[in-house]
Formats: sequence, structure tokens, C-alpha cells
Amino acid sequence: MSSPNVFSSKGDVAYAQLRGLILTGALEPGSRLDQNNLAETMAMSLTPLREAIRRLSSEGLIDLDAHRNARVASMSATEARQLFEVRLSLDPSAARLAAERRTEADIAAMRAAAARLLPVTRAWGEEALTAHRAFHRALYLASHNDVLIRLLDDLWDKSDRYRRVGLELPPGDEPRMRDHREHHELFDLIVVGDVVGAETLMREHIERSLTASAIAALEQRERTGRSSSSATTAAQFQS
Repeated sequence: MSSPNVFSSKGDVAYAQLRGLILTGALEPGSRLDQNNLAETMAMSLTPLREAIRRLSSEGLIDLDAHRNARVASMSATEARQLFEVRLSLDPSAARLAAERRTEADIAAMRAAAARLLPVTRAWGEEALTAHRAFHRALYLASHNDVLIRLLDDLWDKSDRYRRVGLELPPGDEPRMRDHREHHELFDLIVVGDVVGAETLMREHIERSLTASAIAALEQRERTGRSSSSATTAAQFQS
């Protein structure tokens, strides 16, 4: 079981609840946020809700217009691919730097994060995704490059919904267990300072990631949607 969340403010509570509604799809991509109804449903005032909306806007999960109207950010195969391409560039660099620069404290933090890892499957759900993120962030911190860490944190936030699309796909048990093993292998390579090995394995790890799995699924959805739209338009002209 995961530990209960501890929040420092009402804004943190609103942020966690609203983020969860977006990531799980309870609030659909592109849908308008009725802030009054949301505040009533979440049993809180508008002030912490608006704070949460601003935070989620900075993560790319909510779009705010000039009139402060809010919508859940849309999802697209194009954005998923762009996020994947940038992570494919930055994550291997973080692994290489971590193998070069890790301290004993970094190793202890990564070891603790690795001990909490679970296979990222629908059965384990949010608990596995939370542990997955904690491990990657411990690795990022071991790079001791603050700019790189901030960029990767931002990429992780923006990739979360696409990661969940990938989680819903049925790849079978083996890819998920391979992904689980790779985290431990990455840890071992970083501990012994194998720069090339850590960088290479991280690249392969990202290539097989949940975001990568989501791209093809989203592209297929978009093709299906365009085909349906074209068929409807053609039928209207013929009627």
C-alpha cells in the first residue's frame, strides 16, 4: 500500500485532486473547466482551485486563455512524439552524467527508490507510476546538472497523460517485466561508473517507454477520427 499523501496547503490538495482528474481522464482532453462547479465538487473555495489551475497550466496540463478561461489541454500524437524525441536526447545524457558524478548519497537515494519499484502495469496502477517517477528523479538528481533536472522534470509532467495511454495498451507481461529489470540494471551501471553502458541502456529504455507505446495508438486514433470525419462529410454531400 502507498503512504497517505501529506499536503502543506489547500492549494496542494486542489492541485493533487485536479491533476488526478486530468490524468485519469475523468476530465477529458479539451474540455472546459467550470471552476465554480469544480470548487463545489471538490469542497473548497475558488482560491486554492485557481492556484492549482495555474500550476497545472505551467505543467502543460491546462490551457488558459487571455480571459482566464481554462480547458484541459488536448492530447496529440504530434506532442507525444515531440516529448519522446526530447526525452530520447536528454535521459541518456542524465544517465551518463549520473555514472560520472554520483555520490554515496546519490547511490543511497537511488537504491531506496529502486527498492520501491513495481512493474508498471494496470494491476499496480498509480503506485507503480509513482515509484517509477521517484527512481528516474533520483537518477536525474545524481547528474548534478540543475538545468537538465528542471528540463526532465518538466518533460515528465507533460508526458504523464501519454504514459497512461501506453499503460492501457496490452503489450503482455514480458515488456513490463523487462522495463522493471532495466531500472535495476541502470542502477548497477551507475554505481560502478559505467558511463557508456548507462547511457546506452537508458536510450534503449526510453525507446521502449510507455510514451513511445502511446504514439502509435494515438496516431491510429487520429487516423480513425479523420476517416470517420471524411466519411461523414461525404455522406452529407451525397444526401
